[in-house]
Amino acid sequence: MTVKVKVEHLTKIFGPHPKAVLEKVKSGVPKNKILEDTGHTVGVHDVSFEVYEGETFVIMGLSGSGKSTLIRCLNLLNRPTEGNIYIDGENIVHYAKKELMELRQKKLAMVFQHFGLLTHRNVIKNVEYGLEIRGVPKEKRREIAKTVLASVGLEGWEDKKISELSGGMQQRVGLARALANDPDILLMDEPFSSLDPLIRREMQYELLDIQAKLKKTIIFITHDVNEAFKIGDRVAVMKDGKIEQIGTPEELISNPQSQYIEEFIKDIDRSRILQAKNIMFKTSALVYLKDGPRVAVKAMESNGISSVFVVDSERKLQGIVTIDDAIRAIQENKQLKDILRNDFYTTGPDTYVQDLIPMATDTKYPIAVTDENNKLLGIIVRVSVLSGLV
Repeated sequence: MTVKVKVEHLTKIFGPHPKAVLEKVKSGVPKNKILEDTGHTVGVHDVSFEVYEGETFVIMGLSGSGKSTLIRCLNLLNRPTEGNIYIDGENIVHYAKKELMELRQKKLAMVFQHFGLLTHRNVIKNVEYGLEIRGVPKEKRREIAKTVLASVGLEGWEDKKISELSGGMQQRVGLARALANDPDILLMDEPFSSLDPLIRREMQYELLDIQAKLKKTIIFITHDVNEAFKIGDRVAVMKDGKIEQIGTPEELISNPQSQYIEEFIKDIDRSRILQAKNIMFKTSALVYLKDGPRVAVKAMESNGISSVFVVDSERKLQGIVTIDDAIRAIQENKQLKDILRNDFYTTGPDTYVQDLIPMATDTKYPIAVTDENNKLLGIIVRVSVLSGLV
């Protein structure tokens, strides 16, 4: 995978003489002692990580962990005290004003927690703002703004005042404004934290849908572990200005590398994090459409089950056969295609366990996991859904 952003040994100290305090930090003097002795605050210390192109990389931590300081270093709103930041292989740390302006206009865009909208402008003029600054002609920027507003579900709201919008809609405007410049990288600093829970969930799904289409490189800040694990391809957990662990949600859950990580994830709602692909299993208990009912009976007998899925030569799902129907077919000299049932649930590999619970409660058969071409990837039995909750 292509590395889009690379951070090397990044440190940010706030105060009048940060360089003078740097050696104390490196020698391991605690943050609170440095603040007490020198009046300087250590925001981030010796942080390194890479973000891949098209990845949603989440930085998670409690208040004061350094996550917001870190993301503001990435677009040099905070100038690092030490360390390097590479974007597309180029170190931006020492960029001059002109280079930095070009970077922010063309490659980076930021979505803030409190929207940062211009209340004297209507919706579409807020979205156009960055394009206007860049000197994009009026007709062109209006066309781009309308397209982007439609992509975030705000078609028809172009001429509304900001004060007429709900919090969730205002955040959509903020997201649209960031997307209008077509940046390579989106920096999102707790963008949904001020929204009520229902709207927050809607915005999380909205972001996932947008990312599926646009495939931007996203660096997302949050203090909510459930949000981090839902949105992130990988998650970095911060504590006291340092990164404790980086991994996929599944890796953090299955292999926490410190007691702090264990405590952080212990109350996580796993049904909102684990997906069908995490709990399905590939089964050899399959029969092909060309096979007869006797083969189906033998497969069920060998595996101790009372039904079996039927696929074609390309492993595309055709239906399910029960033991009763297979025995009756043998007696009546019927073929498998004559006794196929389709009264079972199917789902995609990215479906969350939470959304599988109603299916598992209602179904008589395993849930089939298929891809976009209806190819059978695996099956999920009821116990797998329930075990995903503990």
